[in-house]
Amino acid sequence: MDVVTLTDPASEVAAQFVPSAGMIGTSLTDAGAQLLGQRRGLDAYLEAGKTMGIPILYPWANRLSANTYTAQGETVTLTPGENGVRADPNGLPIHGVLAAYPGWRVTARSGNELTAELDFGAEPRLLASFPYPHVLNVAVRLAQRTLTVRTTVTATGARAVPLCFGFHPYLQLPGLPRGDWVIETPPLRHLGLDDRGLPTGASTPRPARQEALGDKAFDDAFDGVDDGAVFAVSGGGRRIEVHFERGYPATQIFAPTGKGPDKQVVCFEPMTAPTDALRRGGYRCALPGEPAVTQFSIRA
Repeated sequence: MDVVTLTDPASEVAAQFVPSAGMIGTSLTDAGAQLLGQRRGLDAYLEAGKTMGIPILYPWANRLSANTYTAQGETVTLTPGENGVRADPNGLPIHGVLAAYPGWRVTARSGNELTAELDFGAEPRLLASFPYPHVLNVAVRLAQRTLTVRTTVTATGARAVPLCFGFHPYLQLPGLPRGDWVIETPPLRHLGLDDRGLPTGASTPRPARQEALGDKAFDDAFDGVDDGAVFAVSGGGRRIEVHFERGYPATQIFAPTGKGPDKQVVCFEPMTAPTDALRRGGYRCALPGEPAVTQFSIRA
């Protein structure tokens, strides 16, 4: 694996990404303390798509409500187990088709920056599940204790590209029991979900809040996220912030309970559209000649 290590010139923060394993972020450390949940590790991501670190969920984040969708005049049938499509326990397509995808090409690299791109339109396997030719570019930069992830989608055909993707940063506070973690969220709109994790159409406003994680479990959907919104987890003298800087109006907050290292995490997931938007609508597009840019950052 081509593990790329980035170092911050101004601090002891370091990050690692693996372009040939889906451009996944596998590590973010502060003076050697690991801030990303390793869960089952990189091998499980490569072999079975089991997420860890900072994976990209593309071209849709979370799940779809069926194995077909119609978007931008195209009707697509998905087959779990084929062309990168994975299914959740209910048989619904989840987290897109790029888990551990090896086709990324590094286009720029330095001590604290890395850029890689994927020509989606040149990959028949990918187009079978998402028939919108485009180039996907991810640029990461580490500086001033901040890891910035900038994503650009550039349509390469005449068809607009739906933007329904996201990232899934697994955060942890090393050496501190989960029950002592404190999470902070900005004003949001909470979206009702059914027992399959799909939006029901119900929603309620939720003010900014700060609360101890304790023994609470979260797998909650939200929209109404403003550019510049900040989410955080803190405790034991450490604080990790996730800044939704541009183009992420939705999020899923995920914090499972139970024993084991894969459960000791909290996630504030930047999403370009709510769950199932590829079927329900409510997404924006990268138009031909108008690349779409999104950006979030993690500050230690």
